[in-house]
Amino acid sequence: MARHAAPTPPRRVLARAGLTVTAAGAALGLGGAAQAAQPAAPVPVAGSESQLTTAGTAAGQSLGTSLDHGTAGAVAPVKHLRLNPLAGTGVDPLDNAVGTQVADFKPVSTALVTGPLTQGGALKDLPLAGAAAGLLPG
Repeated sequence: MARHAAPTPPRRVLARAGLTVTAAGAALGLGGAAQAAQPAAPVPVAGSESQLTTAGTAAGQSLGTSLDHGTAGAVAPVKHLRLNPLAGTGVDPLDNAVGTQVADFKPVSTALVTGPLTQGGALKDLPLAGAAAGLLPG
């Protein structure tokens, strides 16, 4: 019997099902938290602001703040993670640069693009992606 036709072991099926349920639960949880973080419309009351409106506003602000801090804590390591694990070794495939110069013009090289990666840079160190990564929290 060919390997692709062999039955899948039950442990693998259970692991896949568990990961799928976990991912779906995380997506629902983050979606609900993002929805709850949006400020609710104040309840119209006669006279001054009621305690219920004050409590609702404070809860919404604290949830938004905690979501911001949680997102910053999750995204910050990604921004500082070393992208090229082979940087600085003798087998780094990105440690090459091609350059040329025509007549009196300024020389052109690929070192500007591959340089941050061959030096062991992170996402925040890349020329164009670093500016976009600066918009992420953390």
